[in-house]
Order: sequence, then structure tokens, then C-alpha cells
Amino acid sequence: MTMSDTIFAPATAPGRAGIAVIRISGAKTRKALDRLGIGSLVPRVMTRAKLIDPATADALDDALVAWFETPNSFTGEEVAELHIHGGPAVIESVLSALNGVGGLRPAEPGEFTRRAFDAGKLDLTQAEALADLVEADTRAQARQALRQMGGALKTKYDDWRERLVRALAHLEAVIDFPDEDLPDDTARALWGAVEALEIELSNHMADDERGERLRNGVHVAIIGPPNAGKSSLLNLLAQRDAAIVSETAGTTRDVIDVHLDLGGYPALVSDTAGLRNAPDTIENEGVRRARDRAENADLIVALFDGAVYPDRDPATIELINDSTLVVVNKSDLLDQAREFEHDVDDEWRATHFVSVKEGFGVDMLISSLTRKVAELCDGGTEAPITRARHRHALAECQNAMARARSANLPELAAEDLRLAVRALGRLTGHVDVEDLLDVVFGDFCIGK
Repeated sequence: MTMSDTIFAPATAPGRAGIAVIRISGAKTRKALDRLGIGSLVPRVMTRAKLIDPATADALDDALVAWFETPNSFTGEEVAELHIHGGPAVIESVLSALNGVGGLRPAEPGEFTRRAFDAGKLDLTQAEALADLVEADTRAQARQALRQMGGALKTKYDDWRERLVRALAHLEAVIDFPDEDLPDDTARALWGAVEALEIELSNHMADDERGERLRNGVHVAIIGPPNAGKSSLLNLLAQRDAAIVSETAGTTRDVIDVHLDLGGYPALVSDTAGLRNAPDTIENEGVRRARDRAENADLIVALFDGAVYPDRDPATIELINDSTLVVVNKSDLLDQAREFEHDVDDEWRATHFVSVKEGFGVDMLISSLTRKVAELCDGGTEAPITRARHRHALAECQNAMARARSANLPELAAEDLRLAVRALGRLTGHVDVEDLLDVVFGDFCIGK
């Protein structure tokens, strides 16, 4: 199997649907269409065609066909899209017919996008964004993926790389051509450019991991003593019976996760075991997992039992932090005078009094939870870092630039700047040492 093969695969999800799309890409695309009985086509114009099985001459489907000539296609190759009816029998018969055409083979996972990258249609950040867009479950995730697919990160990283390449080229010129008539402030200017770039990169990385959080979902842990109503709250948020609800203390013994869409933002909400000194080893393990989930959560919902409030629960209180919504459930059982008298001078304050059973205060709690999740994800118009791979490469670049600025010898500084350039190149998938020569011989008339 080589990249020169002509490939085909369904571009739509498996299952029954009104329409399915089969994509073909490669030099023998036109041959495949001929074998299916498809006549002349106008590029980028949908054409109705009857598909014929080349082996039996039987009709396969009445379809619409789109044709894209090289290089004006997704992969940069000749591409066709067969828009056929989405029944499993129709899809299988068309795929089988294509498999019988000499020189065609089924595509490997991600191969169409890989060919688009190799053809320069996408860089790595845009290819990753395409995968994120396909996987997006919420509006905010789709917006972030679309922004990145449109080149928001590519533009930033390419600009940084170009500026760093220029600084490196100038340093190389100072090292290799000391006798040439170079501008007196060349060294000072290049280090000023490197320092400015360091500041921009540091600001970009100081984003509280909002992009990764939006891509993966905000982790929300519901914690509290047994029988506070944690499982009932999870079921209400999920709008289904995700967790078992019982009056028996210790019913929840493991972490139960539910993916939610809160105002267009993704959240992974976890119901946890009641925090107490458990009577058996199994529940004790559940309590340990609850603590671990709370300590690693982006947001905590600390739920207290209104039937016994304001009795303090130290196991829950010690986990409360600045990213905590303190909620008192069963507030219909609460003495309000006692509630406010206790709460006004507390170091921790209940932000919501609700009754999950009666529905009292729940809408306000969900609004607050949604607002908190949005704040943890929203980075404004700035294109955020979306993957650990990006952050690792940027950290490598940042460290290499810092070493270069403190290096004792210009040759050592140049090597660190080369490492910084390569780190940025890995972000987008473009690493080319020829860029250095272009700048050296373009900016300085060496040997004039």
C-alpha cells in the first residue's frame, strides 16, 4: 500500500440514512467512474448518474456525483464523491464494485486527511482540528475546532517560526561572515526579537489550559456526605437515571461519570461516594476515589444535607476550594433563620439552597454551574492551545530560546535557536533548513 494508490471509503457514518457519501481519491479516480458507467462530469458541479456494477452490468443506484480535478480538491488529487442512498445494501454493493476495479483499494483510517497534509492543503494543527470538529459534541467545541481549522493556530505558529528563523539566520551570518559589512546592530536586534517572541509565547501558554479543557470537557465532581442527594442531583442534570438513588447510606461506591452539554460547553460530571469513615473496604475504596476525583476536578459541587445542616461535615469542608459551588440540598427541610444566622460569618458559604426532589432552586444552580463551566473554557477570540502535543512543543521552544539568550558562545546560542525552530516546526509539520539559507542570502548580500 502506497500513497500513490487510488483509495476509496465511506465519508459518512455507518448505518441507515437517507444519503451516504463514498469518496474516491487518486490518479485512477476517473477510471473508477468510467467502470461504474458515469459519463462526462463538470468539476465542482453535482451530476446525476446511474451507477452500474462493472462485473454484472446490474444497476447499483441512482446517485449524484461530484468531481474535483487536481489540485483543487481536499487531497490535492483527483477526487470524486458518490452521493448514494444510505441503505446498507446499496452502500455495500457500491463499495464492492469499487473494490473490483484494478488499482483501487480501501483507504486506511485518516488517509484522506494525510494526503491533504502531504499536498499542503492542511498543516498538522488544521488536520487535528478537522478530527476535533468531527468529534465535537457541543457548540463551543465546534467553534473552537472551526477556528483552528481555519488556520488560527497555523497563522500564529508560522509567524513565530518565520521570525525565529530570521533571528537564527542573522546569528548564523554574524558567526559565519564576521568580515562582511553587516549592520552594526544586527546582534542586538536579533536578541530583541527573540526576547519579544519569548514573551508572546509565554502569554500564549499562560491560558489555564482552557483549550484542552474545552476539547476534553470540564471535570465536575459532586462531593458530600452520604444521603446528601448527590446521585439525585446527577440524575436531574443528566435527565435520566444514571445513578442508583437509595435512602441507604453508602449506596454509591464508585465514581459514576456523565457527559453533559451545559450551555454549549462540555462537562464530565461525576457522582462520588459519600465522604465518611466507611465500615467496609469496598466503600472505603469508593471514598478514596471520591477524594481523588475532587482533588483533580476543574470544578467541585459540594453538596450538604439540609435535613441536618448546619452540622459541619469536615470530610467535605476540607475539599472546598476557590473552584467550589457550595450547595445545600433538601432546603425545604431547613430552618431559614438558623440557616442565615450560621452562614453569614462562615469561612465557607453556601451559594445555593435547593431541593432536588421538589425542584426548588435547581434552575439557579444549573445556571451557576453553566456559567462556571463557560468561564473555565472561554478564552475569548485568542486561538488557544488544544492538545498536550502543542504545549510540549511550545515548552521545548521556550526552553531553547531561554538557553540561547544565556549561552556563553554564539555557536551554542545558534544551536539552541535551531532547536527552538524545530520545536515550532513540529507544531505545524513543517521543518525546512533551506529557510535559513533563503533568509541569509536574501537579507545579506554575502560576497557582494
